[in-house]
Amino acid sequence: MAHQSLSLHAFREDVPGSRWLALHSATWPQYRVWYLNPNSPGSRPSVVEAEHALHRHMPELLPTYRRLVALTGGDPTTAAMLSHWNMPAFAPGCSQVVVSSGARALIRNYDYHPALFEQVVMSTRFTDRRVLGTSDCLWGLLDGMNDDGLAVSLTFGGAKGYGPGFGIPLVVRYLLEAASTVPQALEKLKGLPVSGSYNLTLTDRTGCTRTAYVAPGAVMEVRETPVATNHRFDQPTDPAHAARFRSVERKDHLVALMHRQTPADIVAEAFLRAPLRSADYAGGFGTLYTADYRPDAGEVHYRWPGTAWTRRFDSPDAELRVDVPVP
Repeated sequence: MAHQSLSLHAFREDVPGSRWLALHSATWPQYRVWYLNPNSPGSRPSVVEAEHALHRHMPELLPTYRRLVALTGGDPTTAAMLSHWNMPAFAPGCSQVVVSSGARALIRNYDYHPALFEQVVMSTRFTDRRVLGTSDCLWGLLDGMNDDGLAVSLTFGGAKGYGPGFGIPLVVRYLLEAASTVPQALEKLKGLPVSGSYNLTLTDRTGCTRTAYVAPGAVMEVRETPVATNHRFDQPTDPAHAARFRSVERKDHLVALMHRQTPADIVAEAFLRAPLRSADYAGGFGTLYTADYRPDAGEVHYRWPGTAWTRRFDSPDAELRVDVPVP
């Protein structure tokens, strides 16, 4: 049996400094190629356009953004990319659910190509809130929680198309930095331009749980459902894409688990098996990790078959190597 090797790096740094700069230095050559790919839809912004977009839509992030730009020497390409404005869109195939029976949990699988995974877990305090999550695009997040008990995770929404807007990882970061509750986060998300279609599942300390569907030029749609895979709510916009990535099958499986009021620990185990877990790494649809957020306890458990790794807001820097079996 073959193996897919992953080396995860976790660090805690309240404000961007030497640890963040080391991440940038290690990943920027690859990010630059991806960011400037002439085949990507849309056009990359100037620094002025990028900062204006942040100032207009996410002003709470401006001080951190300017610190990041200063740390990287003010390079204009880096500065534009760090804004996430009109960044190339990406389409990971993921599953996510909020479990409310027993200990509250936001559990998700991140399914994507391993070469495009940053492999970093970051604990920060960029604003007044501590935020812990899985890093992407240098300071965005694929999933995360804050110390107010809000947790957020993303999946691709299944619809083709690209429009002017932010890369979704920075949107997740923004919601966790700027909101304490699901209603506050949805108010921040409403009208926020995004570059592609995505599902965002949110839960807060009161037990409020919502999934929001966002897409370029579209009005945000919100439902109480705790489940999302890779299509818009009940009806796939792109049936061929949904079929290829078994999006409906995965969602139906999660819905059945929720109907049985399955406890979070058992749901987390289900994410380690088919149909939720995928081994198509070469096709860009391999499960790179299962994240099991327990926001009431301030913990996230990263899981793979036979391995678990727990991180908290104040956990020390650490590394973990995982060899994931590939059938």
